Amino acid sequence: MLDIKDLKKSFGGLTIFSNLNLTVDALELRCIIGPNGTGKTTLFNLITGQLKSDGGVIAFQGRDITKLKVHEINRLGIGRKFQTPAVFEDLTVWDNLVVAGTGHWATNNLFSSRVDSTLADRAQEILANVRLKELRELPASKLSHGQKQWLEIGMVMLNDPKLVLLDEPTAGMTLSETAETADIILDVFRDRTAVVIEHDIAFVRRLDTHVTVLYRGEVMREGRFDEIAADEAVRRVYLGEEV
Repeated sequence: MLDIKDLKKSFGGLTIFSNLNLTVDALELRCIIGPNGTGKTTLFNLITGQLKSDGGVIAFQGRDITKLKVHEINRLGIGRKFQTPAVFEDLTVWDNLVVAGTGHWATNNLFSSRVDSTLADRAQEILANVRLKELRELPASKLSHGQKQWLEIGMVMLNDPKLVLLDEPTAGMTLSETAETADIILDVFRDRTAVVIEHDIAFVRRLDTHVTVLYRGEVMREGRFDEIAADEAVRRVYLGEEV
């Protein structure tokens, strides 16, 4: 699904990636962890075209997307949820989803007040998946921080992306919301490819999936969480001794 080879990126004299190689298979849930400043969000910016690399190739489903524009990459089927929720506070939960889904509509339908039946069915399904079915008529401003994160996951999913990038989806959440978010991700992405950047090790443990550790611009280790957590070098540079 995603194949990154010899990726290079620098900002002035600061090298972020010198020779990054990373592969994500179709239908895989991958977690990426690493110390602050190791380039996790920069990687997402490069994949989605918000930044351009200084070398290397980013291939999506076998196609080189390294030089494509943001909207071209999005149309190929890569969706992204940013760290800070970006929902429409004055709209209801339902209307947020409907607005997010209009990207697949014909232009002449964008100004219609009628909701396409297929879109409505999909929105209903997603509301249940992200635990917001009973809150569909509530203004988004009334949601908790965690619920806004869930809503934005739903907004990304409504456009049926092939690959979803989730940048610290539990940032600012309570412990209970963090645990629930892990369950939501495991539910929503059982038949989808997703890459998750996260600092919360308890959350990563709960996902119990393949983990990539970034360090000094390269992949330091890869493996299941238990393997990563038991690795002395990883514990030393990132996880600490109490894992």
